[in-house]
Amino acid sequence: MRIMLTLLLAALLAAPAASQAESNVSVNINVGAPALPLPPPPPLPGLPRIFFETPPLFLSPPSLGIYIGVDMPHDLVLVSGSYYLFHGNNWYRARHYNGPWEATRYEQLPPQVRRHKLEQIRYHRDHEYRSYRSDRDHYRGKHYRPGKEQRKQQEKYQKEQRKQEKEYRKEQKRWEKDERKQHKGRHGRDD
Repeated sequence: MRIMLTLLLAALLAAPAASQAESNVSVNINVGAPALPLPPPPPLPGLPRIFFETPPLFLSPPSLGIYIGVDMPHDLVLVSGSYYLFHGNNWYRARHYNGPWEATRYEQLPPQVRRHKLEQIRYHRDHEYRSYRSDRDHYRGKHYRPGKEQRKQQEKYQKEQRKQEKEYRKEQKRWEKDERKQHKGRHGRDD
């Protein structure tokens, strides 16, 4: 106990000198059971927790020029790879349609979104979605579903892999055929 008090007193006396020398001193004294790890910080209050099981569909009404999420109970807009969500009278921004969301001020929204009132956006979204539902197979408007490009790239890659495998098998058969010819030619001379 006396040693601990001496160490503590030395640390306290060294602190003013250490601050003048612009260096840091750290003293940790653990008595008893080890300290429990701190729990992770709770999520910030008020941030939306919105999750989509499948990627949402976005349509781009020509009168607005931006992509708007349809067939969902949220006001979700996609502009230049960023998602903007109007939820609880506030705007939020994220790089992915499932968040994590961060609050953003109205002034920080892209000009394409600020140019229109929310009621206008909803009106044009609903009108475009009705058109999409009625002409789904022949719909000519702009539409986007996240992840679709990845699937297309993956399918293209798989197709290229199959093509290379086919060429490899073809080359393998040619090589085997040449080997048989050479073997047959040598075998015929030895007799």
